Amino acid sequence: MTATRVDTEVIRRLPKAVLHDHLDGGLRPATVVELADAVGHTLPTTDPDELAAWYYEAANSGDLVRYIATFEHTLAVMQSREGLLRTAEEYVLDLAADGVVYAEVRYAPELNTAGGLTMREVVETVQEGLAAGMAKAAAAGTPVRVGTLLCGMRMFDRVREAADLAVAYRDAGVVGFDIAGAEDGFPPADHLAAFEHLRRESVPFTIHAGEAYGLPSIHQALQVCGAQRIGHGVRITEDIVDGKLGRLAGWVRDRRVALEMCPTSNLQTGCATSIAEHPITALKDLGFRVTLNTDNRLVSGTTMTREMSLLVEEAGWTVEDLRTVTVNAVKSAFIPFDERRALIEEVVLPGYAAAL
Repeated sequence: MTATRVDTEVIRRLPKAVLHDHLDGGLRPATVVELADAVGHTLPTTDPDELAAWYYEAANSGDLVRYIATFEHTLAVMQSREGLLRTAEEYVLDLAADGVVYAEVRYAPELNTAGGLTMREVVETVQEGLAAGMAKAAAAGTPVRVGTLLCGMRMFDRVREAADLAVAYRDAGVVGFDIAGAEDGFPPADHLAAFEHLRRESVPFTIHAGEAYGLPSIHQALQVCGAQRIGHGVRITEDIVDGKLGRLAGWVRDRRVALEMCPTSNLQTGCATSIAEHPITALKDLGFRVTLNTDNRLVSGTTMTREMSLLVEEAGWTVEDLRTVTVNAVKSAFIPFDERRALIEEVVLPGYAAAL
């Protein structure tokens, strides 16, 4: 089947996997409005549709720092047990409605403590909300498995604390770790002790790199810190000239390091110029293990269905390409091998066959 024959409804039915999606970047606009009213937080607008448009426009600045600043309003409504339970449950239900069968949700618990919750309480509350969402999705006939990645904020000093929580809750829904926040000026090696601790404890981790900062951040994330995946990684193309791979790009491809690519988000932060020219297509064609992700569904005004549709419409992707990145994502998920294999063989591949 060619790309021109794949419509949005077919794509919506396809099983999807997302590895890079932030909890605080994916709230429903109406929920933000309701929770903001309850806690007395002032929003740019109280109309859900206008708020969604505001987010999208504010994020289209071409600047990562300004993009991150849009999270002020979502985080403001995620400082209580009630707010966290609701947003976590809705997060799962929204993914299930979009055909997602496996997801890894990431968030930084230190950013949800302004209302008096401890980081440990934040983790337990979010897990409770995610579990409720998964139970409801399964009951509705749209089951989705959601694992949690705890984030440390690279520009603050609680990264090791977040890493300790990832170890503590590794058998309670947390599947891995990440560091997030502004890349430029905050190298991942600043938190080497946390990554060494995670490696000693056999907890996998990904690192945001190669987005706002270039090849040195990717090299450091992989070769110094030991990341198993790279968040974004679009600037790995700086190590590829006329199809010839440099040493770092070769390492990434040869070792099957998954690149968690987020096309719409990268356009918004100025890391790519268009969907048609986004590096994900060239890297896919060169044999890199690319995965397709949403990053922040509210902020980017997107879904997995939309990301897939854009690549089909503007970059000429086929159903086979969509299946490839979905299988890539499940292969690189931070869950046990037998569970990954079962998802691919029993859910993803049959789902593609049935949808087509």
